[in-house]
Amino acid sequence: MLEISLPSDQPFQLLILLILGHFLADFPLQGDRMAVEKCPGNDVVLDWRWWLSAHAATHGFVVALLTGIPVLGLAETFFHAAIDYGKCRFRYTLIVDQLMHWVCKLVWVLLLTNWS
Repeated sequence: MLEISLPSDQPFQLLILLILGHFLADFPLQGDRMAVEKCPGNDVVLDWRWWLSAHAATHGFVVALLTGIPVLGLAETFFHAAIDYGKCRFRYTLIVDQLMHWVCKLVWVLLLTNWS
């Protein structure tokens, strides 16, 4: 696996990389069909669980790739799916959704800088 090794004294750079990776996975890599059909009740082609799982796994892969830590990628997959399911279920705004995702990225950076 490709590993980008950032010293623990560069947490801001890692946070920026994770946010850019999030943007890439959330917008160009998601696609319109996945964005709509990952919500329960909007699924037409595949069951919504498949769309949501694929989308969340894309995010997990990006985090694992950028940090070199597969377990962190699994955590990202779980939390991203939970946040996006909540967005579908409780209809909070895009801003609230993105803030929750960014808080996850901040938590990953804090965990990594404390583990180093």
